[in-house]
Amino acid sequence: MVKVIVIDDDVDTVEVFCEYLEIKDINVVGRGHSGKKAVELYESLRPDIVLLDVMMPEYDGFYGLENIKKINPAAKVIMVTADLTYDTEKKLKEFNASAVIYKPYEIDSVIETIHKVNNGIVTILQ
Repeated sequence: MVKVIVIDDDVDTVEVFCEYLEIKDINVVGRGHSGKKAVELYESLRPDIVLLDVMMPEYDGFYGLENIKKINPAAKVIMVTADLTYDTEKKLKEFNASAVIYKPYEIDSVIETIHKVNNGIVTILQ
């Protein structure tokens, strides 16, 4: 079973997202609401995959992604965002995100992306 942590500044989004993942046999081992918490949870739990929102107040997803990759350059981090700008895409490539899921998303495509990334398939445009 794939172990994931879910990070989003919207508490309701995290709860609903986690419920869906559990229904689809994905083991949610941690949840948080900032990029800083993502780094702390990654360090202590070592999940297979991190699902990380990009835009959050204070410590955003870029902070989380960059610092998780410092801990483990091979970490699998799927970024979740509604931001379609070139600058965001460029930063996600620079920090080596494993995949990007754009909001609004279909939960089945999220599940598919989790399994692809877990199996070593990178789904971000190179």
